[in-house]
Amino acid sequence: MKLLATLTASLTATAACALVSTTVLAAETITINSFGGAYETAHRKCVIDPFEKETGASVQIVTAYSADAFAQLRAQKDAPQFDVIHFSGGQEIVGAKEGLLSPLDPAKVPNLADLYDFAKKNVAEGEGPAYSIAAIGLLYNSEKAPKAPTSWKDLMDEAYADHIVLTDISNGYGMLGFLMLNQAEGGSLEDIEPGLEAVKTLLGRGAVVVSTSPEIQQEFAQNDAWIAAYASDYAYTLEKAGLPAKFVQGEEGTPASFITANLVAGRPNQDLAMKFIDMTISKEAEACFANELRYSPTNSKVELSDEVAANMVYGEDAVKGLIRFDPQVIEANRSDWVDQWNRAIAR
Repeated sequence: MKLLATLTASLTATAACALVSTTVLAAETITINSFGGAYETAHRKCVIDPFEKETGASVQIVTAYSADAFAQLRAQKDAPQFDVIHFSGGQEIVGAKEGLLSPLDPAKVPNLADLYDFAKKNVAEGEGPAYSIAAIGLLYNSEKAPKAPTSWKDLMDEAYADHIVLTDISNGYGMLGFLMLNQAEGGSLEDIEPGLEAVKTLLGRGAVVVSTSPEIQQEFAQNDAWIAAYASDYAYTLEKAGLPAKFVQGEEGTPASFITANLVAGRPNQDLAMKFIDMTISKEAEACFANELRYSPTNSKVELSDEVAANMVYGEDAVKGLIRFDPQVIEANRSDWVDQWNRAIAR
């Protein structure tokens, strides 16, 4: 009996230790989403691997773009799987209002102090900070274009005629480029007719419409494209492909897609998650994203080489020209706008 009691006590102790170990392991693991492909490779290099090395914690990655990740977050409201969730389409605005996201504690995210004001505007309400910016401007062929564009109105310059590439507004970057053209032509989020009329004019002159970024590369490489409204990071993609592509901001402003890191509500390890967010917005991580993908940094302490800075919005003066069209208005009108766009380009 004594032996049985000793064995029972030993097994009980072992089970207890296993339970404690499992609990500790769970507390030292966070789950995030990333966007796959080259982005996820850079994400690992710039944030995930350094975080795991510094903390000893592990990061579980769910590959999911913004809309899908947000749908999962909503569906899992009572038992979310994510600790940190990343968005590029403004979903943090809705998520914060619905109570799906938690405000950050500035004492636990000290790098917030170094962010430009626009990048941390509503952190106290639960909207996560922007750690990278995909800026939409004008990509142009520096060898063939008769002149470098400086304005969104230059898209209407007949000197470019049938060498213009437009991106379908089902593409997020295409939507932002269209809204900026619409604004330059006198429109607003309440009135997109000026933009649609401009698109009809451009198509009448021989402009082409594409749906994806690889198609833009094809137009520049094979079909003598000179100018396109698209993201700064894609100018780098074209350069790497050996094409003479440059990026400029239109003088009227630069629409921007904010890439944000958000703290999910209702999770047990928020301190560890906030440490991950803090590392994400550090000058080292943001410089890494800039070097790897040419996303514009939001940390004012980031220092970049002239070569890297050339294809992005960089520095305090440059970021003043960034424009964020209200993501909630875009989402509310997206279906109707796409219908109007499709009718316009079908003529």
